[in-house]
Amino acid sequence: MSEQSPRQESSGIRMGKPFGIPVYVSWTWFLVAAFITVMFGPQMRQMLPQLDDFAAYGVAFLFAVLLYVSVLLHELAHSVLAKAYGLPVRRITLYLLGGVSEIEKEPPTPGKEFMVAAAGPALSLGLAGIGLVADVYLINDGGILEVLTWQLWFANLIVGVFNLLPGLPLDGGRMLRAGVWKVTRNPGSGTVVAAWGGRVLAVLLVAFPIVSMLSSGRELDFTNVIWPLVLASFIWMGASQSLRVAKIRARIPQVNARALARRAIPVTAETPLSEALRQATEQRAGALVVVDHDGRPLAIVSEAAVQATPEHRRPWVNVGSLAKSLEPQMVLAAGLTGEPLIDAMREAPGSEYLLVEDGGEIYGVLSTADVNRVFTGV
Repeated sequence: MSEQSPRQESSGIRMGKPFGIPVYVSWTWFLVAAFITVMFGPQMRQMLPQLDDFAAYGVAFLFAVLLYVSVLLHELAHSVLAKAYGLPVRRITLYLLGGVSEIEKEPPTPGKEFMVAAAGPALSLGLAGIGLVADVYLINDGGILEVLTWQLWFANLIVGVFNLLPGLPLDGGRMLRAGVWKVTRNPGSGTVVAAWGGRVLAVLLVAFPIVSMLSSGRELDFTNVIWPLVLASFIWMGASQSLRVAKIRARIPQVNARALARRAIPVTAETPLSEALRQATEQRAGALVVVDHDGRPLAIVSEAAVQATPEHRRPWVNVGSLAKSLEPQMVLAAGLTGEPLIDAMREAPGSEYLLVEDGGEIYGVLSTADVNRVFTGV
């Protein structure tokens, strides 16, 4: 199972850096490898009667490894094409249900979105085709190599076809999103349609085996629904997350640095906090900027530090001791809005930013908390 996602934290073992992309294997992969080994061991013993039990389970484990190598190639197809389009790729992680490519920015056009999403299934289906040709025409001795080739091309066929299903977070869902985006000229609409497609797929994954058992007159056996339930849960959660992200992204155009800025007054570092707050109240300002004697901004007084200072101590505390030095990336243009503003804040995470005019004049202070309220509705 494949997905492109924004940045996320996860643990795992670093395996290498092909094409400059770090690859990690999650600890959950070992659970899958053990499951595949136990499940396919008896099958390998039956297909390869010349092997003893230990060797048969060894071949089953080798199949698990090679299967995840093909999943890695699937993810690399996404990531390499994304990098070719100038999209930063943080890493690839192989985990319980397959792999995830952590692409940190969305493609700028529906065409590029479609191509990046389609690259993974195309590679999986290509591997399936190569394996099928090799199985039919080149490898037919009935040995270990033929058995592994057959298992792998069939597995890649399933991976490729499954990922083409039209629902997020699957690749087919991203392809559907690109199509709706192209037609409506609205990426948010594409996300909503593809996410609901994912929810429908999740329901069908569970409903189909249940209906099949009931319609054939068989007794309902929930052990046959466990794996569909796992897959359906993953798809439902991924689709729901996509809907939440779509709602958040719809509010990005409302993010306007000037509209959200707090008026700031300049104070020197030696100014007592009580006096600085008196001046701010008098001038109806919501922020304090520490400046040198020539009026150049040096630091922003931390709102959290001010609130943590008891009133009886404020006459004896200078604002300089409560200020955070201004790094160049913490100074933003007052005219920033929407995605460029979010990107600038993402590049330099902080609680407050100094907004300046084109000529360098102080406009105000932008608080991250005020920006967050745009998205939370608080």
